[in-house]
Amino acid sequence: MKKIAIYSSHSFEVSYLVAANKEKHELIFINEALCIETVSLCMGCMGIAVFTSDDVSAEVLDLLAKQNIEFITTRSTGFDHIDLQRAKELGIAIAHVPGYSPNAIAEHTIALILALNRKIILSHEKVNDFDFRIDELIGFNLQGKTVGIIGAGKIGAVVCKILHGFGCKLIVSDINEDKKLVNYYNVHYTNLKELLNKSDIISLHAPLSEATNYIINAHAIAEMKNGVMLINTSRGKVVNTIDVLHALNDGHISYYGADVYENEQGVFFKQFPVKGIADPVLQALIRHKHVLLTAHQAFLTKEALYTIATMTIKNITSFIDKIVNPNLL
Repeated sequence: MKKIAIYSSHSFEVSYLVAANKEKHELIFINEALCIETVSLCMGCMGIAVFTSDDVSAEVLDLLAKQNIEFITTRSTGFDHIDLQRAKELGIAIAHVPGYSPNAIAEHTIALILALNRKIILSHEKVNDFDFRIDELIGFNLQGKTVGIIGAGKIGAVVCKILHGFGCKLIVSDINEDKKLVNYYNVHYTNLKELLNKSDIISLHAPLSEATNYIINAHAIAEMKNGVMLINTSRGKVVNTIDVLHALNDGHISYYGADVYENEQGVFFKQFPVKGIADPVLQALIRHKHVLLTAHQAFLTKEALYTIATMTIKNITSFIDKIVNPNLL
C-alpha cells in the first residue's frame, strides 16, 4: 500500500476522501499547506494531493523531486498554483479534477447576485436588531436585466441557464462559441468592450491566465455602466481589487460579490482574531457596505465534495497502476 500525503486537508473533506479511498492507499492527512517549510512532511510518500491554497512553485517542486515524489493531484479544476513547466522538467506527473460541480459554483453565483440585490445581509441584521423598517432594502427585478458572462465554460453555461429562467438578457464574451447556449437560452456572443458597455450585471467565470490576469481593472471598469453589479466566483487575480474598491467608493460599481480574493492564499480556510488580518485591502472589502465576500466556498456542496474525493482517488490509483488518465495535465 503506497503512502499518499494529503496537504491542506480540511475537516469537511476527510470523510469523503476516506470513503472514496476504500483502503486502497495509505492516506496521510496533513493540515498544513504545502510550502517550503512543510515539504518534508511528505517524506516517504509516493505522491501528494494538494489544494488551491498550496504552493506548488518551481522551488517547492525541486524539493519534492529530491524526496522522490512521482505525482501530484490537485483537488481542484484550476491549476494556476502549480508550475506545470517545472513539474514536466522534473518528471513529476500532474492531474486535476475537471468540472467536478459546475452547478455548485453557478448556484453560489446566483446566491451572491440575489443576496446583494435584495440586501439580504442588511435585512437579516436589521431584523436581529428588531428593526423591521424596509426603507433601505430596495432592490431590482432580475427580469429584463442584461447580464454579461465573461467565460462561458461549464460553470458559465449553467449560470446562463439559471439566469435565462429569471428572464435576463444574456451576453457572453468567450473565445469559443457554444451553439447550445445560443439556441436554448438566446445567448448573444460579443466582444468584451460591448459586454462591459451593456451589462447591468457582470459575472466572471474565466480561468486565470496571462490573458485574464486583471481583466477587470480601472480601464475595464470605466467601460461599465454606472451602478453595475460585479460578481467574481472564478479566480481572485482576474480582478484588480484596488481598482474595484475605488469604483465602489465613487459609486461607479454599486455591488461587488466575490467568493475569491487575489491575495487569499494563507488567509482563506483559516480563522483569525478580529484584528488579525494585516491586509488593508481585504479589510476594506470586508467592511464595505456594498460588498459581499465569501471565503472560497462556492464549490462546497455534498455533491461536489463526493465528486472531488472520488476523482482524486481515481487519479492517485491511475498514477500508481499506470492507467491512462484523461485528467492528466
